[in-house]
Amino acid sequence: MKLNALKPNAGAKKKRMRVGRGIGSGKGKTSGRGGKGQTARTGVAIGGFEGGQTPLYRRLPKSGFNNTAFAADLVELTLGRLQTALDAKKIDTKGTVDEDALVKAGVIRRKREGVKIIGAGAFKSKIALRVSKISAGARAAIEKAGGSVELIERVVAPVKRPQRNK
Repeated sequence: MKLNALKPNAGAKKKRMRVGRGIGSGKGKTSGRGGKGQTARTGVAIGGFEGGQTPLYRRLPKSGFNNTAFAADLVELTLGRLQTALDAKKIDTKGTVDEDALVKAGVIRRKREGVKIIGAGAFKSKIALRVSKISAGARAAIEKAGGSVELIERVVAPVKRPQRNK
């Protein structure tokens, strides 16, 4: 194998179409952009514009509920990743392992509003965990291995509603 003998696979490289090079090329005159108007120019930003007609997204009513403003921003940690950290002896299992200990050990980068343990992967170590949330499968796997789970109660500030004149 020599550098001068290297070439890409057949069909991997396609010659680009040179537009605006005469009527016989098939992409002359308007260069495949059709007639005049907004779409013939550069910087077209139509995205949902219906030519002055009220667009579909404004004709349809709003529906449903979105909880993103109140949803907890949790870091997800799988049992498999936790087991890998335990096998590498990154975490001291003598006492209770909390979210700060997981960050300090480098298992997770930051804890944000809390940590949720998810039951993906095998788990076989006895450990006492103290986390914000845990899935049912993960809790069962930890308790089957002889461990225990304590949940941190998350305090959410009440939503302040404006006062009405009575």
